[in-house]
This record gives sequence, C-alpha cells and structure tokens, in this order.
Amino acid sequence: MNQQQYEKVKSAKGFIAALDQSGGSTPKALSLYGIKPESYSGEQQMFDLIHTMRTRIVTSPAFTGERILGAILFEQTMDREVEGRGTADYLWSVKSVVPFLKVDKGLADEANGVQVMKAMPNLDSLLARAKGKGVFGTKMRSVVKHADARGIEDVVSQQFTIGKQILAAGLMPIIEPEVDIHASDKPGAERLLKAAILKQLDALAPGQQVMLKLTIPSVDDFYADLVQHPNVLRVVALSGGYSREEANKLLARNHGVIASFSRALTEGLTAQQGEPEFNRALDAAVASIYQASDT
Repeated sequence: MNQQQYEKVKSAKGFIAALDQSGGSTPKALSLYGIKPESYSGEQQMFDLIHTMRTRIVTSPAFTGERILGAILFEQTMDREVEGRGTADYLWSVKSVVPFLKVDKGLADEANGVQVMKAMPNLDSLLARAKGKGVFGTKMRSVVKHADARGIEDVVSQQFTIGKQILAAGLMPIIEPEVDIHASDKPGAERLLKAAILKQLDALAPGQQVMLKLTIPSVDDFYADLVQHPNVLRVVALSGGYSREEANKLLARNHGVIASFSRALTEGLTAQQGEPEFNRALDAAVASIYQASDT
C-alpha cells in the first residue's frame, strides 16, 4: 500500500469525491447534468458521455488534492484515460487525489429488510488489475431499509468477509452499509448497524484497518466510537439523496466524519455551462463540502 496515500487518507483535511455511477445510475446522473436519454443511443455512447463529464470534473482547476482527498471510480473509468494517462494515475500523479475503485456488482433483491451485494466471482482478478493501475482502495455498497437485526447482520458480515479479501490483495476497503434515509426506523437501524460493525471491527487483527462509508446518522456524533476505533482508518459519509445544502448541514454536526458525496457534489453542474461557469459552480460545491467535512 502506498504510504503517502495512506497518510493522506488517514489525516489530511478534505473529502472523497464519489464519481462511481455505474450502468444503472448513469442515465440519471447524465440527466441531472443536462444530457437526456433521448440524446444518445446505446450503452457505449452513454459511457462515453459520462466519461467526458467525469474528465471535465477531474481536470477542472477546482478539483485538486488540496481539498479533495480521494475519488471513487467506476471500473470503466479506471480502464479509460484522462489527458493521456490512466485515470487512477492521472488523479494521483497530476492532482494528488487518492484513487479508489467501486468493486460491487450491484444489489441483490431485498430480504430481511436489506439488500446484500450480488456475488463478485471475478473480484480477485479485478483487485489485481486495480492494484496494477495504482488504485489505493475499493468501495462496495449494501443497503439497509428496515431495522431488522438479522438482515443487518447479513449485510455487515458480507461486507467484512469481502473486506478481508480486499485487504489480503493489498488494498484498503471502504465498507458501505448504507441506511436508506427513508428507512422505516432509521435510528433503530443505525443502532443495530453500529453494534454489528463494532463486533466485526473488534474481531480484526491488530493493525488491520478498514474505512467506513455510512449514511449521516439521525443522532449527531452517533458514530464517534467508530471514528476513534483503532481498526478504522477513516469514516466518510454519503449524501444519500439529501440536497447538498442539507447533507453539508447534517455532516458538519458529526465530528471527525468527512464527506464522500456523489450526486451532492455534481448538483448544479451541466453540460451546457461554459468552462468559467462550470469551474465556478464546481469550486463552490467543493468549498462547501470541504468546509462541512472540516469539523
């Protein structure tokens, strides 16, 4: 593991940009960016357009390692280039932004109030490829919709089992058991989730660390003991459908937790904006998320 990247993720100020919309979420991301589904045909064109959007974001003067610690990439983005370099290499070498890769293959159908991750049969080869391209860590998402103890146990157990596989490959896993912001009993789900995570963290070997990506909790500083846990490198928060303003406001009340926003980061950016306007809008977004992360 790259020591410089590790130190940056561990202690630098800033946040993680989530640029990892995949097949299912790309049409929505493009629509919000001002490119409607009727203006392109087929997956190839769609992925070309989202790569153009991501390239525009990461090459912007507003996007640098001074305020952005890391960026999470979709597999296709990792395999493409930005300004003639592999995307992960560009992020680190040019922008001092630590590259992460989304590795999950989407969600299974809901059972016991949760959606675990679909099987990842080719994970080992993907991890080896990511490491070869200079990626530091990974991210994988499950979803909790109800305060169901068994379902939450399933989610957390799966996340940590695969997390250990990722650690063994020499990468840093971001474990993301998202609690749906519309969950029927969100505070109850968060209590069960924290207990299940603490149990798994305590079972890790000394010196083994993971990152956690969690929904901003209903109770301020509810995850303080996770932030301080020796087996946790960093706790980051997802925006989960909140507007940027709302997500920033809630995040600022949770000390030691930094943002890893996707839609809330790109809110207000459009393909129709000229470069100065686009860069100003991105700069304002980055500044506000950076500030909310600095508590």
